[in-house]
Amino acid sequence: MTQLKHQAQALKLHGLLAHWSEVQDQPWLARLLDWEQQERARRGLERRLRSARLGAFKPLADFDFSWPKKIDRPQLDDLFRLEWLQTATNVVLVGPNGVGKTMLAKNLAHQAALAGASVRFFTVSEMLNTLAEQLSSASLHRKIAFFCRPQLLVLDELGYLSYDSRHADLLFEVVSRRYLQRPILLTTNKPFAEWSEVFPNASSVVTLVDRLVHRSEVLAIAGDSYRLKESKELARQRARRRAARKTP
Repeated sequence: MTQLKHQAQALKLHGLLAHWSEVQDQPWLARLLDWEQQERARRGLERRLRSARLGAFKPLADFDFSWPKKIDRPQLDDLFRLEWLQTATNVVLVGPNGVGKTMLAKNLAHQAALAGASVRFFTVSEMLNTLAEQLSSASLHRKIAFFCRPQLLVLDELGYLSYDSRHADLLFEVVSRRYLQRPILLTTNKPFAEWSEVFPNASSVVTLVDRLVHRSEVLAIAGDSYRLKESKELARQRARRRAARKTP
């Protein structure tokens, strides 16, 4: 009975608790509390996945580990244990275009949401442009707080576009506010030494990189574009089908 009452208190079923002496011996009580707990867990997961904005993505089972020329499989497996999420350790996936960085980032984010963490997924340009559009310090403060709120912030595709020094300062602000408190999962096609090309003339780049990687896991992936490989394979399949239709 004590355990059931603690369960009802955790679920904040105040109406039930107000009449506890009347219902505590009922045989249906334990099942009712389990139903309530399971339904709240289901709805909570749906809410977290909806807020995460992950969209459609291939599951990890579809990742072809034989394709990259370099990927640390044990390190990746360890990342899926999510210990870095508990220690506010950033994760940076570095590699050229088309090697599966976004796919891996979305699978990690999905796993974090399943584990109960609040997650938000944005491209770097989406976040920085949103922040740069704020016309007052108050609205900028609110937007920065919005990006700092989730337990895991996923930032995709740093390096595909270049930004001015204001954008660099805004990214530094978000990284600094989350520093040692809540992790960032970031994908980039640029090694850290080339980030000055992404943010030319920005004085905060060195400090930004230092703050981001001070406590981080960096997973480097090398290889040719898997998307280009798939595109060529699909083109060959279409050509074979067209040739077969022409055959009398």
